Formats: sequence, C-alpha cells, structure tokens
Amino acid sequence: MSVAVLFGIFFSLAVLGTPIAICLGAATFATLMLFTPISPIEISAMIFEKVEHYSLMAIPMFIFAGNLLSKGSAAQRIIEFAKSCVGHLPGGLPISAIFASIIFAAVSGSSPATVVAIGSIMFGAIMQAGYPKRYAVGTIATAGSLGILIPPSIVLIVYGVTAEVSIGKLFMAGVIPGLMLGVMMMVVTYIGAKKLGFERTEPQPLKVRLSKMKDASWGLMTIVIVIGGIYGGIFTPTEAAAVACVWAFIVSVFIYKDIQISKIYITALESAKTTAMIMFIIANAMLFAHFLTIENIPQHITEALVEANVNKYMFLLMVNLLLILAGSFMEPSAIIMIMVPLLLPVAVALGIDPIHFGILITVNMELGMVSPPVGLNLFVTSGLTGMSIKDVIVAAWPWTLTILVGLILITYIPEISLFLPNLMFG
Repeated sequence: MSVAVLFGIFFSLAVLGTPIAICLGAATFATLMLFTPISPIEISAMIFEKVEHYSLMAIPMFIFAGNLLSKGSAAQRIIEFAKSCVGHLPGGLPISAIFASIIFAAVSGSSPATVVAIGSIMFGAIMQAGYPKRYAVGTIATAGSLGILIPPSIVLIVYGVTAEVSIGKLFMAGVIPGLMLGVMMMVVTYIGAKKLGFERTEPQPLKVRLSKMKDASWGLMTIVIVIGGIYGGIFTPTEAAAVACVWAFIVSVFIYKDIQISKIYITALESAKTTAMIMFIIANAMLFAHFLTIENIPQHITEALVEANVNKYMFLLMVNLLLILAGSFMEPSAIIMIMVPLLLPVAVALGIDPIHFGILITVNMELGMVSPPVGLNLFVTSGLTGMSIKDVIVAAWPWTLTILVGLILITYIPEISLFLPNLMFG
C-alpha cells in the first residue's frame, strides 16, 4: 500500500507538470508521514544528510570550471584547433563541431554546457559554409550529449555516489564509449556530407595545426590536469574538481584575459543556480530511494526476476527500454537516484559489473537528452538556433539513431566499458 501511494502521488504530480524534484520530495514526504513514525523534522534532517557526501562536492566545482572556460575564449580556441585537424574533410565543419564537443566534454562535464559552448560558435559557421540548417542543428544537439559520458562527468559522479563504486573507475570506463560514439557520429556526418555533394578540401599545413594547438593548449591542459591527476594518484576526483576551478580561473582571467575579475561574480552566480537545481533534485531523489530501500523494494524486484528466470541479456534489454522511456521525461540525476537502487541489486545478482552498468545507464541518459518530449538538449538547441522543438527532433534523428546503435554495442559488449578500468586497476 505504501509503495502504491508513493508512486501514485509521484505520477499524479508529474502528470500535472510539477517539477520533478518536487514530485519526488512531496511523494516521499507524504508517504513517510502516512506510513512511518518519522517526524517532519527528521525528514528534513534526512534530506540534508543525503547530500552530505564528499564526492558530490565535485559537482559545483566542475560546473564552475566549465562555465569559466565556456564564457571565455577557451571554447573558441578548441574549435579552431578541431577545425584545423578535420575541417578539410567532407562535412569538415560539422565534424569539427563533434570533435570540439568531445574535447570540451572533457573540460565541462555537462551536456547542455557543451551544446551552448560549441553550438553558439559553430552553428553560424556551419550555416555559412552552405550546409542545410537541419544538418547544423542535428550535429550540435547530439554531439553535446557526449558531455555526460566523457570524463569528468557530473552524471557519472552521481551514479558513483548512488551505487557506491569508484568514481575514478567510472571516469576511465567512460573514455572508450565516449570516443567510440563521437567517431560514429563523425562517420555519419561524413557520409551525409558526401551525399550532399561536399568535397574534400586542402588540409591545413602542420605548422598551422601546431599553432592552433598551442593557442588552445591552456584550455586543453585542464583535461591533462584533471585526468592525469586522478589516475596519477595525485588527487581524488573531488580534489581534481577544485584544481580544475583554480586552473580555469587562472587561464580565463590571467592567461587568455577574456574574463574580467568583476565578471567572476556573475559566472559564480550562474554556476550556483545550476548547482542548486541539481542538488535539489539529488536530495529529493535520495530521500525517495531511501524509502524504497527501507521497504525492501529492490530485494523484492531481484527475487521476482530471479524466480522468473530472466537472464542478464533480457534484463539489460528491459533496463534500456525503461531508461529510454524515463530519459524522455526526467532529468538524468533524478533517474539515476531513483532507478539505481532498484536495478543495481538485480544487475549484480545476474553477474553484471556495476561499472559497466553505470556506463550503460549514462549512455541511456545521453539518448534521453535528445529524445522527445522533454530532452534537455533539444530545448537548449531550439533556443540557440531559433528552430522549433519538432524540427530539432527531426534534424537530430540520424545522430540519435547512431547513439542508439552505440548503446546496443555498449550494452552487450561490456569490454568496451571495462577494458581501461581493468587495465589500470586490475
């Protein structure tokens, strides 16, 4: 009865268009008050306790670091470097946008931030080069989704905290799947450009490429510092986020000199707003998940599926279908906080590695970012380009389908995700 009431209130509020964080918090609060002796004061304390997690401290710092670099010229310099590398190919500019998104994803850790940083610069350039508007929009909307898979990733941090697995291993597990999806998108873009009649042009001389790389090197160094520091054993992912903030500040203010000290407050305020939204969702989602745990719902689901002789391949298919559906309506952090306590025990019981399962979930969230009706990247791209949501969905479908193919490969070939973690951590 208590679980029926919990989900009944949750879905009723969701249907009415209530923000997902309030749906989670209100449903859990009402159910706890009705079916447990826990007082409102205790519930309030539980909410704060749930977000007092060391690893979650990385989220605001990675957001701030990404905002500092995207507000300055770092994104522009990364794009120029990408264009010098692949801009001569058929579809060179859209491919450059994807390549730049891969690089910037390793700086920002956020999908919408990657769409804005790369799209605001590349959309006009792709259009001026004669590409159809839909072609430009489709590449920008979908390539930005790589921001939640390639480390450092905020979504992977949330999963690591929820599943209680190594965030360092998750970051390393996201590298090959992220690069694989990026390359697959580039191939689709290349084939499409050839069909549209775009031809190969003269590549940039090596001297120019090296010059562009030098211009972008201070921004690119963020990747080296964060990833190298974590896997070199110098600092933890949370400490890496703090170092990234300091480095992004130095690069933007003192090296590139494109952000004034007086503007730091505005950037910090924007980062705080984004952080508050994410943390409010996480706090309510963790309370929701806590109730499911004390009611032993994960154990009941595990027992039911094991007794039904559901094998792991069928289970993975069911998980993908469920997460694609959820990703079309909900924010990634909320989905992870709700679904992981329910699904991970079943996955472990069926012999699925928690690290592989985390990457699988993240790719599903990536697909959700570009899936109607409420994929966040669709709305960001629509606002950026002035194209309607419906047209953005149509424009993005070839690349969305590419992510779906990549998801199938990642789901059923766990070595794609586990090769690097196993190589580095044994």
